[in-house]
Amino acid sequence: MIYVNDLSKEFKKAIKEPGLKGSVKALFKPNYEIIKAVDGISFHVPKGEMLGFIGPNGAGKSTVIKMLTGILTPTSGTCEINGHIPQENRQKYVKEIGVVFGQRTQLWWDLALRETYSVLKEIYDVPDKEFKERMAFLNEVLELDDFISSPVRTLSLGQRMRADIAASLLHNPKVLFLDEPTIGLDVVVKENIRNAIQKINAEEGTTVILTTHDLADIELLCNRIVMIDKGKKVFDGQINDLKREFGQMRDLKFELMNTCDISKLNYKEDLKLSDDDMKLESEKAIVSVRFDSDKVSVEDMLSYTLSKVHVKDINLKDADIEEIIRRLYKREVSIDEV
Repeated sequence: MIYVNDLSKEFKKAIKEPGLKGSVKALFKPNYEIIKAVDGISFHVPKGEMLGFIGPNGAGKSTVIKMLTGILTPTSGTCEINGHIPQENRQKYVKEIGVVFGQRTQLWWDLALRETYSVLKEIYDVPDKEFKERMAFLNEVLELDDFISSPVRTLSLGQRMRADIAASLLHNPKVLFLDEPTIGLDVVVKENIRNAIQKINAEEGTTVILTTHDLADIELLCNRIVMIDKGKKVFDGQINDLKREFGQMRDLKFELMNTCDISKLNYKEDLKLSDDDMKLESEKAIVSVRFDSDKVSVEDMLSYTLSKVHVKDINLKDADIEEIIRRLYKREVSIDEV
């Protein structure tokens, strides 16, 4: 469905020297610096997959999405979506895709939502019968009935996001690009949006590329992620594989019967661990230990702890996806490009 091959994008940035002389020189003989926003990225997304596309701010995510949607033209490399080159025959291509930007809306601010959908129906040339069936499905999945007669400007953020997702799906696109679809939403609304995206993907077979900083979205919606940093792809694979290979950090949390017992715990010396292998934090009777299970086994860590102190309660947690990715961004682990 989506083929991206060695995709790169460069921008020219004007360099101005300081002072009046620099301003005059920049006016008549400007100097430029080449900025490589995207550097040789390749990946393939099969039909019906929901892909998490993530990276820190400035990594090049938005630039890649803009090339895939046809807004920007690549400097080099190719991308093909459902047999279309995004930058060619734009009018035909945009009928194949839906795009939702969390901080922007494609809805008409002063029109009632129902009228907005009628305008989009004409723009996308959706037949009357298909439009009615589509609206019935979207009403069911996104629960639009409560506010479909209201002007867009009166909608809450959660209602507007549901309305935007419906607008992007009105013409039954083959591919849906979601950029921060749950940004700024409360927990309940986020859950509703996630359930709607899952249902659309499952029932319609819509291919979804999800870009977000909310890693809970990624973990709940996607099985596979592509991660980029500084314009380069640093990981492409299943979330479970990422956890299995790089999720060796564990969190041990327990409550002491006696707060004085904490002095008995000397993990580093007794278990021969370095500062990088473990970190201990305590607040009154609550103790948290983060440790590398490649350096000391879970069994040994638990045995040592219980042999040294008396505890009221104890809990062991695997590293979650947010922690793993945070470590990747900090380069605490390294990944060869896939």
